[in-house]
Amino acid sequence: MKQRKNGTLFALVASASFVAAAAAAPGCGGDKPVNYPGADAGAGAAVTDNQGAQVGVVDGAGGSGLEGSAKSAYETGWQAWLRGDLPTAKKQFQEAAGLAPKSPAPPYSLGVVEEHLGNLSAAQQAYRTAFSNDPEHELSMCAYALSLANNKSPGEADTFLTDKRAKRDKSPRLTACNAEVKSLAKDHGTAQQLAQDALRLDPDFKDAMVVVARDHYRARKMELAKYALQAILVGFGEASPARDKENAEAHLLRGLIEREQGSRAAAMKDFEDATKKRPDLVEALVNLGSMRVEAGNAQDAVAPLESATKFAPNNALAHLNLGDAYRLLQRYPEAKKEFDQALALDSSLAVAHYDLGLMYLTAQSIPGTSADQQVSTAIKEFETYKTMRGAKAPPGVNDEIDDLLNRAKAKQAELKNQVAPAGGGAAPAAGGAPAPKK
Repeated sequence: MKQRKNGTLFALVASASFVAAAAAAPGCGGDKPVNYPGADAGAGAAVTDNQGAQVGVVDGAGGSGLEGSAKSAYETGWQAWLRGDLPTAKKQFQEAAGLAPKSPAPPYSLGVVEEHLGNLSAAQQAYRTAFSNDPEHELSMCAYALSLANNKSPGEADTFLTDKRAKRDKSPRLTACNAEVKSLAKDHGTAQQLAQDALRLDPDFKDAMVVVARDHYRARKMELAKYALQAILVGFGEASPARDKENAEAHLLRGLIEREQGSRAAAMKDFEDATKKRPDLVEALVNLGSMRVEAGNAQDAVAPLESATKFAPNNALAHLNLGDAYRLLQRYPEAKKEFDQALALDSSLAVAHYDLGLMYLTAQSIPGTSADQQVSTAIKEFETYKTMRGAKAPPGVNDEIDDLLNRAKAKQAELKNQVAPAGGGAAPAAGGAPAPKK
């Protein structure tokens, strides 16, 4: 999905995760102490920082068999995760797992980190270790199944969950997780049935409520999705209050619908609310950042987009949108690095060539690049974009590519016609190039 605004094409994120992993916003200063739920809190109790932000969903490290050096390593891993330092988090969770080889918490958290790093085989192995250590650790079972389903193995995920549910047929978590797997496979009828089954098992199970809304969204039944989200976030008066008004996944999903339907202010507010509660929620970070860029607020777009690239370094759209924010702020070397990274991750991302063309065409000067090189590169990038795009722009996209190519070629001709000054010096660099649009 692409959108045009202020001379830029934006590639948008429009998906949502199911498992609440871990995190608070990186780069927020000093370490934030983590509050683990007690041993009596029950499975799936939230881990928070001292500001109340949810930073993970585990079985409570304080009550799950971790103590001494194992708990210390685990907490150090969490602090690294809070900063967006995934390599250190990975190392510390590995250490904690070695020190407490029977605990499910370290391998589960390690799996979350590996998945964010794009190491799918390692992530799935870590999840398997977690539920092998504890056959009742449903979080890791669900994470494993969803990792399979999100990576082209929905049948294997369904078979796995069917087996686990046969042994734990009263589990709302596994039932709701199975509903999500069915939804990803576009079996919307079964997804809705399973989600309702989960709610019959536990009428207050929030994940099942979100699955109901998300499946309707995937099926393009927007009014039903909005109705389900209202029940979660707003409620229907005193007799039926909001079930979970701060649910980050629900705010993300409602924001996606609002953005799609043109309610931009409401969408941005929902994305902001989602990132406050779940600062690791990459989809919300990318959408919030890209909307701020569209609104001409590139400065405030940088923070969420930089967070997105830390928590999902292999997310091409996060790098693409961050590159565009840097471009508009005239941070050209950083912008090019992000565009190049986006293309390295997804070579089919035509819009990256469009944005590179804009940068080379509109920049007053780019370090290490002559005026002639800039305009030649702009033409090359625009032509690459046009070739990849095809004969016509996609419906709803006004890329003005022919006008931009004509501008670039006119500028190239102007540079060629310039006469070197007397004395044999080189021709001056062309000035007066249009400033980046903000």
